[in-house]
Amino acid sequence: MWDFLCNFVAEFGIVYFMQTALLIILVVAVLIFGFWLIQYSQFRNEDRKRQWELKRESQKIISPIRLRAYERLALLLERTTPEHMLMELRQKEPNALATWSVGQVQQYLLQTIRIEYEHNQSQQVYVSDEVWTLIMNARDQMAAFVISIAAQIPADATAQVYASALLTAYASNGTTPTDKAMEELKAEAKTLM
Repeated sequence: MWDFLCNFVAEFGIVYFMQTALLIILVVAVLIFGFWLIQYSQFRNEDRKRQWELKRESQKIISPIRLRAYERLALLLERTTPEHMLMELRQKEPNALATWSVGQVQQYLLQTIRIEYEHNQSQQVYVSDEVWTLIMNARDQMAAFVISIAAQIPADATAQVYASALLTAYASNGTTPTDKAMEELKAEAKTLM
């Protein structure tokens, strides 16, 4: 019986020792995991804070650049309206509407539209795709408008008649693609302020 009891205690002690060792290993593993989780959380928070600081610093630089881009695009839309383009033509060539043909004025207007857009094309990186699409649509619609008005007037009409027809038709168009693009441009620019 004594042998049995010694064997039982010896076996129970090993099992108890094994259970205690496993419990200690489990507690250490939980502590290590908890420590790692805390460190990972702190690292992630510090990384987020660092990213936020970088973004804030870059916004100080980029926001003024983006605002200038919005200003340039607004100016682009304004400069490609018939009133502005004809006024610019009168300043460059005071007698153009009296001496030029309808075709010459039409070509001047189309060239002005093309040059203005080519000059400001790089600004698209600062605006949303939706706004840029509206601006490109305004360009295309304005060019089509210039061409369609020229096609509607008599072949022997003067450049002055063409200019008057252009201004009258544009004024009676209601909300134009240029107006829509300008509204969206302004709305998007306000998000920076």
